[in-house]
Amino acid sequence: MALEDAKHQIDMAFTRTERRGLAYENAFGGAVSFLRRAYSKDLAGVDLAITGVPFDQAVTNRPGTRFGPRAIREASTLQAFDAPYGWGYDPLSEMSIVDYGDLAFDYAQTSAFPDRLQSHIAGILAQGAGTITLGGDHSITLPILRAYAEKFGPVALIQFDAHSDTWADEDMDRIDHGTFLYKAVKTGVVDPATSVSVGIRTDNPDTLGITILDAPFVHQAGIEETLRRIRAVVGERPTYITFDIDCLDPAFAPGTGTPVWGGLASWQAAALLRGLRGIDLVGGDVVEVSPPYDTTGATAIAGAHVATELIALYGWTRREAR
Repeated sequence: MALEDAKHQIDMAFTRTERRGLAYENAFGGAVSFLRRAYSKDLAGVDLAITGVPFDQAVTNRPGTRFGPRAIREASTLQAFDAPYGWGYDPLSEMSIVDYGDLAFDYAQTSAFPDRLQSHIAGILAQGAGTITLGGDHSITLPILRAYAEKFGPVALIQFDAHSDTWADEDMDRIDHGTFLYKAVKTGVVDPATSVSVGIRTDNPDTLGITILDAPFVHQAGIEETLRRIRAVVGERPTYITFDIDCLDPAFAPGTGTPVWGGLASWQAAALLRGLRGIDLVGGDVVEVSPPYDTTGATAIAGAHVATELIALYGWTRREAR
């Protein structure tokens, strides 16, 4: 069936009529959408909307993450043929998923960007769908979290990152990818008591009460103990996952703005994400993929895999509830 479909499927981003199911369009051809999902602004009956935020005007070092959503979508075409490995079910067939396209914004009106993004996400949530967002730099997570807090109240956060992003910044109007979590905690959209940062390996003594499971801890304690600690922190709270690709060691993800050695291997990230099945995931993002520094495409491939794991994780509890 797959080989026969491959002979006829093309441009499924626009031609597919069924929102569920795998896609067998040639990975190297056709219009690109995330996992060959249909582009649609119609969210009636949709479980999950994939959306891109091509914004990188808040970086402290190398820019380029504005090209991240496009690169992640292209890399995802390698995965559209099969159910995500290791899950035992196919979220692409069991959930209605669309590619909602990118956020539209005026690049020259940076100050207006956060409110525009918050409204974009809130509009999707109001229609009953969850979101997986493709960034973009890490500043985009703060407006997204604000939209989620409007619906769910303060959320538990699982942050995969090389940096804590809790550097103090009392100016809430500044847009900086290194302070998003400081502002999220200070404005009450994230509950620090039920939040955990994984993979940290840069110094910042003020954790704001967030549990830190740094990269050395993961390497030394192992996957199962790390998962036990994460679950103990977030409990059964509505949880948002933000995955900064620099959580991975530069050997696995060189295409990012602020790489730091000693990070997680891709197999560790995969095992942790799959091991979190059963948490109450309400949404997530993958950020900081910078294609200009991604000479082999490995970072975009990693980003696409992270987003796919988030989809599978999002569908897990909803599948059990049906």
